[in-house]
Amino acid sequence: MSEKKKNGLCPCGTELQFAECCGPFLDGSQMAPTAEALMRSRYTAFAVQDIPYLLRSWHRSTRPADLDLNDQAGFAWHGIEVLETADGEAGNEAGVVEFIANFSGHGQDHHLHERAKFICEEGQWLYVDGKVNPGRVPAVSAKIGRNEPCPCGSGKKYKKCCQPK
Repeated sequence: MSEKKKNGLCPCGTELQFAECCGPFLDGSQMAPTAEALMRSRYTAFAVQDIPYLLRSWHRSTRPADLDLNDQAGFAWHGIEVLETADGEAGNEAGVVEFIANFSGHGQDHHLHERAKFICEEGQWLYVDGKVNPGRVPAVSAKIGRNEPCPCGSGKKYKKCCQPK
């Protein structure tokens, strides 16, 4: 990660410096205290392409063997809007965070609207899975080819991931 990103505002949109916000989660010196903090840190990890953190913060039952973000190298990340949280606080065993991640890439603006599930194991919040919700906000604001990378960041082709059936 570049020094400019390390010393700038955190991509997650809290208006805090990266080093005071998601930085300690990504570098492993702290654990995210809530499901929302983990979601924000995972958004930040996508923005800075921190694959090891994404895999480390993914529950073993749903974690892919590897993650390829090469197709997202040119993406610009414009912020995450947390719409709702359910549980996901200290003392809870599970939580849900509904959010919209805004980014652009491949000449298009994207808005990923997801309800993500998290669990807390041994004091560590982990991402389990999420359901893309194109109901309120379209998953993509322009047409994506079915063989293009899915804008949700899964690393899969759009046709094998979030393309409506």
